[in-house]
Amino acid sequence: MRRDVFQAIADPVRRDIIQLLSGNTLTVNEVAEKFEVSRPAISKHLKILKECGIITIRQEGRERLCFIQPRSLIPAFLWIGQYRSLWEQKLDSFEEYLHHLQSKTENNDD
Repeated sequence: MRRDVFQAIADPVRRDIIQLLSGNTLTVNEVAEKFEVSRPAISKHLKILKECGIITIRQEGRERLCFIQPRSLIPAFLWIGQYRSLWEQKLDSFEEYLHHLQSKTENNDD
């Protein structure tokens, strides 16, 4: 089965692992310690992230270090980016509506 970045980010635990590794290089055990799920479950998530190219795991002595590969996230970033202007328009419209309600409330208080 061929996996892609969208499968990787579809799961909230994997998104949390990506965020965790974006700031630090951690061992597999250190990653597992941050979550309240079983070690085998974390290993499965790490395997999927590795298959998607989002992380690499390198053996150093007795430790297995997890490294983020942020370049692999570019397809997701580009896909999400195309919707940015749509959401900005929606948020601007909502902000205008809130200002309208606030001014209406302030006028009624007078």
